[in-house]
Amino acid sequence: MKILAVDTAGKTAGVALMEDERLLYECCLNNGLPHSQTLLPLIDQCLNLCGLHCADIDLYGVNAGPGSFTGLRIGLAAVKGLALPRKTPCAPVSTLEALAAAHVGEGTVVCALDARRAQVYCAAFDLATHDRLMEDDARAVKDLAEFVKKSKKPLFFVGDGAALCYNEYGSLDGVLPTAPALALPRAAAVAMVARKMALAGQAVLPEALMPDYHRLSQAERERAAKLAAQKAGGQE
Repeated sequence: MKILAVDTAGKTAGVALMEDERLLYECCLNNGLPHSQTLLPLIDQCLNLCGLHCADIDLYGVNAGPGSFTGLRIGLAAVKGLALPRKTPCAPVSTLEALAAAHVGEGTVVCALDARRAQVYCAAFDLATHDRLMEDDARAVKDLAEFVKKSKKPLFFVGDGAALCYNEYGSLDGVLPTAPALALPRAAAVAMVARKMALAGQAVLPEALMPDYHRLSQAERERAAKLAAQKAGGQE
């Protein structure tokens, strides 16, 4: 099974190609350029260097969320465009599960993405088994206190929201630091989770790919606040 996976949920753009469990290619670009400018050239480079074409791909993996709304849409749109002509199966991967899949050991990994407004999109996993310990959701950083204190140690944070969590919990016993360069998302991990999903019958047709934002967009929040204010004003 040849798996092409992309990661555009955060600040980095990543592309990976796996054949079964063998990693053939991986690239992580973290130069600040927009994903709309870099993703397709990265995919093209990946296929060219591996001597493959879209017709050779058996499965596409892509982050479905949570993450940057714009980044998720770019990744999902690109994969849909590549997969639709041949109805190639696609795996909508949890960004946070993919972050965890790149790490092994003993203890707990908390995957966190900066959601702004003192919040993170986060989930937690057992490092040894990769069993899920916390569901994907947007949470205030301070709301993680009880989980962090009761978690199996050692515990560390990964993702672009890790710094926010370390500011709050880094001094606690059993909370270990991580090297920022090694805590970045990996497209190879997206491919690994995609393969697992496909083997479990969880792949979907490309037209079924949908983002899972886990929170309303800013425009939707502002609209909801405006409607609530209008409703409150009408009741006075």
